[in-house]
Amino acid sequence: MNESLDLRNIVDIPVLQEVQDKFAEATGLAAIIADSEGQAITKPSNFSRFCRMIRSSSEGVRRCFESDGKAGREAARLRKPYIHYCHAGLIDLAAPVIVDGVYLGSVLCGQVLLKPPDSEYYGMVRRRAGDLGLDVEVLLDAFREIEVVREDRVKASAELLHIMANYIVSVGVAKLTQQKLMTEMKIRAELEKTLKTLELKALQSQVNPHFLFNTLNAVIKQAFLENAELTQEIVYSLAKLLRYNLRRINQMVPLREEIGSIRDYLFIQKTRFGDHITFSIDIPEELTEVHVPLMMLQPLVENAIVHGIEPKIDSGHVAIRGRREGEDVVIEVADTGLGMSEERLREVLTMDGTVSGKGHTTGIGIANVHKRLQHQFGPQYGLTLESREGQGTTVRVRVPLRYGEEKAHDGEGPAGGR
Repeated sequence: MNESLDLRNIVDIPVLQEVQDKFAEATGLAAIIADSEGQAITKPSNFSRFCRMIRSSSEGVRRCFESDGKAGREAARLRKPYIHYCHAGLIDLAAPVIVDGVYLGSVLCGQVLLKPPDSEYYGMVRRRAGDLGLDVEVLLDAFREIEVVREDRVKASAELLHIMANYIVSVGVAKLTQQKLMTEMKIRAELEKTLKTLELKALQSQVNPHFLFNTLNAVIKQAFLENAELTQEIVYSLAKLLRYNLRRINQMVPLREEIGSIRDYLFIQKTRFGDHITFSIDIPEELTEVHVPLMMLQPLVENAIVHGIEPKIDSGHVAIRGRREGEDVVIEVADTGLGMSEERLREVLTMDGTVSGKGHTTGIGIANVHKRLQHQFGPQYGLTLESREGQGTTVRVRVPLRYGEEKAHDGEGPAGGR
């Protein structure tokens, strides 16, 4: 579980408040629930007049939060209820709330004494009043209202408090599990929809492919007969590009094949735009056998050219770079194009498939590339984007260095879907 989660995000606060109020009513103790830093997430239940006065001072509140935080962390360390004296000298109990091994907060109760106060206790109360700028006599009067309880009752309350904390944990775990299941179902549904769309596009693009390639071959032969070498090379590159794009979308291929297809695409674009577009490819040889999903890079390069460089008045450059980072491979597609505004970048980063555009030759958008990578390799992989308006965009692709070599040619991901 993500340690940045807050207790507020995994429990129903109104329900929690009701449970806390009932607990305070049943035990006669004050109660409150705090996060891992001691900050209250519920309203106090059955708080004594003495404690309300202490908390009427900003310094008193700070000390209470600090005291509650320390008690909660000690309870988390012990993994059981912890009985302690708070900063104002009262007995408090803390029971930890721990979900999946992560300490999220604590249930706190008490505000009692184990024995009648003596002169030393009253001296401490006077000092507290002076520290916090409170009326000494009024605070002493409130202190005299504090209940004295037997130690066995405190321990029994601690047991009940532990049960209450466990209830909070069970509710939190159930909510987290439900949220995770719903997220996974949503991702799977979106992926299935995406794959069905891609399969339909693939079927549409494969209408009589033999006729298409026979025609392209005829054009290549005619260009050869007419000594039109550039035309021959362009058509040859187009034929290779189309043949590559007509392969099964769920295939895993060596990175060198992806790069080969990119070179064909860039050659055609370079022929179209001349010096308006330049490009460079720097992929270390040892990374070229890494297996990646078919057509992983081409949509990114297309996006760089079509949306980044083609609309520019002056020329632009596309750089494709690769490097190893631990057990991962990071490939960058960086352009010096128009870039994006912060608002536009945020839209693209949502990866919702509606704002990131579609490739001209693949029909695949950036969002779909991101989803395919996460489905294939897991949520820690996929795309990240950086962009500055007027300066260009960089898309980083993260894939594992070695991924199920026995699966490398069947396109099967961790979810087992073809």
